[in-house]
Amino acid sequence: MTAPPAPIRAGLGLRRALLPQLAAMDDGAVDFLECAPDNWIGVGGRAGAALAQLASRFPLTCHGLSLSLGGSAPLDVDLLRRTRDFLDRHNVALYSEHLSYCSDDGHLYDLLPIPFTDEAVGHVAARIRRAQDALGRRIAVENVSYYAAPHQALAEIDFILAVLAEADCDLLLDVNNLHVNAHNHGYDTRAFLARLPAARIASLHIAGHYDDASGLKIDTHGAPVRDEAWQLLAEAYARFGVRPTLLERDFGFPPLSELLAEVERIRALQTGAESAPEPAEAAHV
Repeated sequence: MTAPPAPIRAGLGLRRALLPQLAAMDDGAVDFLECAPDNWIGVGGRAGAALAQLASRFPLTCHGLSLSLGGSAPLDVDLLRRTRDFLDRHNVALYSEHLSYCSDDGHLYDLLPIPFTDEAVGHVAARIRRAQDALGRRIAVENVSYYAAPHQALAEIDFILAVLAEADCDLLLDVNNLHVNAHNHGYDTRAFLARLPAARIASLHIAGHYDDASGLKIDTHGAPVRDEAWQLLAEAYARFGVRPTLLERDFGFPPLSELLAEVERIRALQTGAESAPEPAEAAHV
């Protein structure tokens, strides 16, 4: 009988700049690797071989960058088809995208906030449902960091809850984005967490950010995780239980040992949460 796959608990982002270091690390160093299929579809040569080798050693999760779920242009049917092929080929059980848009008559190379309105809820939810149908699987959408909130008729939490309900999709809870947004827009992280439905939280992300001299926090994925974000991750585990959690780092890479030390901190928080009393029951959508 084949042994069940090991649970995916604490992972690291698969970035091309890290390929040599990732290839050399021990099999148990991380529980999974996460990649953006948009950056790997059709890639061959040494990079493609390196990806295949890592995928044979570590489970892959995938986090899309280019679907532009909140955009006005038609969904990219070819990208969806190729993404589905990639997910199927690598046995990816967890796929997520951003609750944002990134294209308007061309790719904007940024993740822009969707207006928090009832009309936008219906628009993005319909696109998420179509994407799920095309991909043949349930997906999770990530709460994104944002620095302006145009046409904010709904609070961020109400917008997210409405999208989850109408699209019947899951949530990738980015705790650093939550920390950044709460600081920049003046709301309480605990109140936000208290309203999230535990059953919809598929996974979590944690990353570093930059404190601007103006007082603005900027999500960068280019620095070590701050203590406030670690505390928020512990609070999320206490409320919802342990979920697969990714350490995101996109540039300014330190030695791999430093990244793996942060992965170990995720594991320590997960172990601590599992030894604590049962998490509080969260509200339902």
